[in-house]
Amino acid sequence: MAKIIVDAFGGDNAPLEVLKGCEKAVRELKSEIILTGSSEKIRKCASENGISLRGMKIVHTDDVFDIHDEPKEITRSGKKSSMAVGLSLLSEGRGDAFVSAGSTGALVMGSSFIVKRIKGIRRIAPSPVIPADKGSFLLIDAGANIECRPEMLVQFAVMGSAYAEKVMGIKRPKIGLLNIGAEETKGRALELEAYRLLSESGLNFVGNIEARDLPKGEVQVVVTDGFTGNVALKLYEGMGAFFGAKMKWIFSGTGKIGALFALGKIKKFRRQMDYKETGGSALLGVRRPVIKAHGSSDGLAFFNAVRQAEKCVKADVSGVIENYVAKLEIPGKE
Repeated sequence: MAKIIVDAFGGDNAPLEVLKGCEKAVRELKSEIILTGSSEKIRKCASENGISLRGMKIVHTDDVFDIHDEPKEITRSGKKSSMAVGLSLLSEGRGDAFVSAGSTGALVMGSSFIVKRIKGIRRIAPSPVIPADKGSFLLIDAGANIECRPEMLVQFAVMGSAYAEKVMGIKRPKIGLLNIGAEETKGRALELEAYRLLSESGLNFVGNIEARDLPKGEVQVVVTDGFTGNVALKLYEGMGAFFGAKMKWIFSGTGKIGALFALGKIKKFRRQMDYKETGGSALLGVRRPVIKAHGSSDGLAFFNAVRQAEKCVKADVSGVIENYVAKLEIPGKE
């Protein structure tokens, strides 16, 4: 099995929930885990909570990258943090993938300058898998690259297509460009030129998609700039929580029999909308797999993040993206 490096002190619930998720991964996935962080604190937390560290190795460092620090400090004052140490181990080939629930900005910055980008890729992009009526779709970019050029969106489409095919198991995934209208004449200069380039890319580009159509799941890869993507992601998460609460409120007044009949479907819907079931967002464009787990991840979410990392390693997503980039004539390729 793959060696998965895990930042033991990234996220709101570290290190307890990190250790819970890793213990489950060792037990159920037979994963080999390398934890980065304070050895003393990790062992104390495990002992106090009855968590076995079997199958886990610890690479010690006392430093933790603060969520409020400037992302660029990950290669400066934060270079001895649990996140930076984990990324360095990945860069040195001492592990096959890295998982962290720490600062997204720092993780993107560290991945770019410590692990490095795939040759030909200009920007790394966080790419969450989002539930929809017809399965799910990959959103890229979800927040890292606020200002983009058209050729960058084409590269996002290439990376998203590779991930959807190799990890999500979707043959020739459909790609949509997030826009304010379905017509090819809609949008800013960014979308207009990106539409033209995507149409000529050889990818399975099906045109523009409006935000209201995202939940339908008609396309499997949604491409946009980081600003628009992050707004869409946060709205999607908020509406999921809103509908979940409203459904609970509605059925609380229908009586036990009515609620009993609907309970199974309600649980299925809530599970479908729960980020914990996916685990995290793959940072596509990195030379080796990096998974960004949600900041508030619990043990289940960390377990699924490790599982996601295992899938990326097994499918050689980084290698597939590199081959895609090498074969296609992509504008802006370095």
